[in-house]
Amino acid sequence: MKSRIKAFFSGASIGTLGGLIGLGGAEFRLPLLLGMFAFPPLEAVILNKAMSLLVVASALPFRAATISWENVFAHWQIIVNLLAGSLIGAWLGASWATSLRSETLYRVIAALLIGIALVLLTGHHTNTTGSALFQSPALLMTTGVIAGLCIGIVAALLGVAGGELLIPTIVILFGVDIKLAGSLSLAVSLPTMLVSFARYSRDSSFVVLGANKPFVLIMAAGSIVGSWIGSRLLGIIPDNYLLPLLAVILLISAVKVWRHQ
Repeated sequence: MKSRIKAFFSGASIGTLGGLIGLGGAEFRLPLLLGMFAFPPLEAVILNKAMSLLVVASALPFRAATISWENVFAHWQIIVNLLAGSLIGAWLGASWATSLRSETLYRVIAALLIGIALVLLTGHHTNTTGSALFQSPALLMTTGVIAGLCIGIVAALLGVAGGELLIPTIVILFGVDIKLAGSLSLAVSLPTMLVSFARYSRDSSFVVLGANKPFVLIMAAGSIVGSWIGSRLLGIIPDNYLLPLLAVILLISAVKVWRHQ
């Protein structure tokens, strides 16, 4: 019972952090799965991926009240462009994760957490002029595929939705408003996560989901509740304090993960 209570409130805390910056909180959930709940790295990534799927699937209809489905699918070219790379990247990233030794995977996860922290500080609220970065359609499409490929790999290795990378990419590369970029990010994330999830299902470590089903559902429920709370706190806590604080949390988590044996 205690572990389930801990799972719910941990998920709620993570969801609140994610809700404050428009994410599902998977970047913060992974260090807890490795540290507080002591899951091996690959199992932690798979569990994180499963909970990320649930949170993202719930976030899509939640956002529809603000950003309509029509507005999202009017930008289907952006979704398809990024998916062309991210689906391949998700499969590759999951394949690499299942073949890495635990010690190596700890190091990779720590390095990627540091990268996410840097993006959090520098890229999440980048201003946009409303125009694409490149005027050449071919160059823009090629860059989108490459960006999607890299984001798909990172998302698969961490078990995250990848929104922290997708949102600034969509804003900077395609000149889209940041609120719309959040919904487009979810539309790209969901199929990308399903591909990496399918790849992980072929590994023996995938049994961790069946063995921990109540834990997954309870922590995911906490994350969804926390995301709602975080979205309500969004206008209260100023970004100039919030984003550096969240980046520091990720950096501390990265150090702990790096030192993990």
